[in-house]
Amino acid sequence: MPIRQVIILWDAATKTEHFIRQASFKSEGEDLGFLVPTPGAPELDEAGNDAFPYLAKLTEPAKQIGRRPTAPGCGCSATPMAARGVNEKVTVLAEKLVAGFHAVVLQAESGKDLVTWLNDHGYAFSPEVEAWAKPYIDGGWKITALKVAKARDAQADKNVAASSLRLSFHIDRPLFPYREPDPRKAAAKLDAKRRLLRIYFLADARYRGELTEEVPWTGNVAWAKPLIGENRQKVLEMLKLPDKTGPAQWWLTEFEDDWPYQPAPADVYFSRDSNQNTVERPPIIQYVAAPLPTDVTVLALFAFVGLAPLVRRFRRNSNG
Repeated sequence: MPIRQVIILWDAATKTEHFIRQASFKSEGEDLGFLVPTPGAPELDEAGNDAFPYLAKLTEPAKQIGRRPTAPGCGCSATPMAARGVNEKVTVLAEKLVAGFHAVVLQAESGKDLVTWLNDHGYAFSPEVEAWAKPYIDGGWKITALKVAKARDAQADKNVAASSLRLSFHIDRPLFPYREPDPRKAAAKLDAKRRLLRIYFLADARYRGELTEEVPWTGNVAWAKPLIGENRQKVLEMLKLPDKTGPAQWWLTEFEDDWPYQPAPADVYFSRDSNQNTVERPPIIQYVAAPLPTDVTVLALFAFVGLAPLVRRFRRNSNG
């Protein structure tokens, strides 16, 4: 089952979202591309890959030892692109080679203009991109186009990996871009019926995600607890962010979503949850065989219980 993992670090004081996407894909073609909408031009940088397994370790179920039951019991520096052609209806705000991606931040006048630009510059896209991009472009948002090019000798390998990429941008309310141009086509291409979206959300409190009033988000809270200072420091180091990034006290809320391969009505927006209770995964119980008792009295009792039938049988035979 395909798994998409992201880290969202939300700084409510500065209204800054740090969006880190773990890069792991399958692609049939030489190039692979994807698009990320943001309300303003983002800062792009490499985030490394170590934070994801570290956070997974923090939120894994506790392991407990239990007795086995007797009966069966019942988881940026920018470079202009003018030399590659000019499209007056699409402005290149920044271009950068980062984390194994060729990233370009675009401002387009329409979805049609965006599709034309992507086609002219060799970025992967689908016909559905035009309709997908319209609400973002109408709202003045920027589109970051990212492309990974596989080496010539790796064309037969469908797996593509690159370092995790961080996009940092200002926004009034943190979000995950849940809308996609062609989720059904992606499912058919990957021959997948199910996928998992895992979001590690770091902020000043426990947060919740919302889609629309009519269509609730299917994501659930799998884990939510405050993080101690040393964990905060370690995560910032792994993400290559300054020590003072984000709130001084952190909560980690982990969401898991059986993300359907269906068109979404909106993006997922996050807000502080009225429920600030902690959540942990159920413990994993490792059963062991019960050891023999070592207490002398208990052993004597076992011996008596075992010998009693033999004594009674011996007496019956003697009387017979």
